[in-house]
Amino acid sequence: MDVEHKQLVQLLPLLPLLAELGRTEHITETADVLGLPQSTVSRAIARASAIVGTELLIRDGRGVRLTPAAKALLPHIDAALGEFQTGLDLVRHESEVVRGRIAVSFQHTLGEATLPLLISSFRSRHPQTAFDLSQGARDGCLAELAAGAADLALTAPVAVPSRTIGSAALYREPLRLVVHHGHPLAMRKRARLADIRQDHFVALGPGYGMRSLTDALFREAGFRPRIAFESQDSHTVRGLVSAGLGVSILPPGGMAPGRRQTPHAPARQGDLGWVEIPLDSALAFREIGLAWRELRGGADTEPDPVRLFRELVLSEGPALLAGFVRERSGN
Repeated sequence: MDVEHKQLVQLLPLLPLLAELGRTEHITETADVLGLPQSTVSRAIARASAIVGTELLIRDGRGVRLTPAAKALLPHIDAALGEFQTGLDLVRHESEVVRGRIAVSFQHTLGEATLPLLISSFRSRHPQTAFDLSQGARDGCLAELAAGAADLALTAPVAVPSRTIGSAALYREPLRLVVHHGHPLAMRKRARLADIRQDHFVALGPGYGMRSLTDALFREAGFRPRIAFESQDSHTVRGLVSAGLGVSILPPGGMAPGRRQTPHAPARQGDLGWVEIPLDSALAFREIGLAWRELRGGADTEPDPVRLFRELVLSEGPALLAGFVRERSGN
């Protein structure tokens, strides 16, 4: 540590006292304001003068007055303390931010891992932040966002950006054909939509993101599926397929009771089980993204907790979720 830096370190604790002395120009009043003995203030001034290398106070009758050196130094002391106060206010403000609340609306299938991973990453930095979670169909999630009931919406497909809604894609994952493990297609490495033209189809209801994606897939294939069941939950869809009541199209990664089914898995009790098969279609994927309201006042009017979470999801979300996507997709 060089001499000047060492002197600066010694002088820093004395800056508040010197600033107050510059305001009062009176040792006793300064001591009273700071709650210190008058002798402590006198010794501190003497020590500061020694560090600076010149006198900061001179006797004036029964009182004291600042020397020219002290008057020259005081504006810089005030500026330094002001900068520190700004930093302190910022830290305290950020501390308040972590105690805010964030309302997130999301589709059911994104609650298994996607949203928990994002929240876990955020809470590791802001552990006191609270989340209000609402899950449902894609249309319902976006309606909650538009109405102000949700701050952010996690959906697939990604919301179309508009004047009032902003959005960004986070990741893409393939869609799989899901069939009972005893289905004729169960041993196939790949399948086409035409292969299930005569099968009963288990669909998610209208308004769900997966329903819009499967509708597009069947339009491309040139036929309508024979819908036998409509459900509001992907777990129920898998259960119906597992019981041999139809086939479906879902994102990868669903878990049967105890384990994931593969073409080589033996039949389970009650002959329940399913197989996931890659689909030959350029549309056999879903893109997951985040949506938010574009507020009139811009980013400055967005609540700080929401802004911080949105920025984390957009900047770190794709990399954070990349391993999860590879594992689910079997890549």
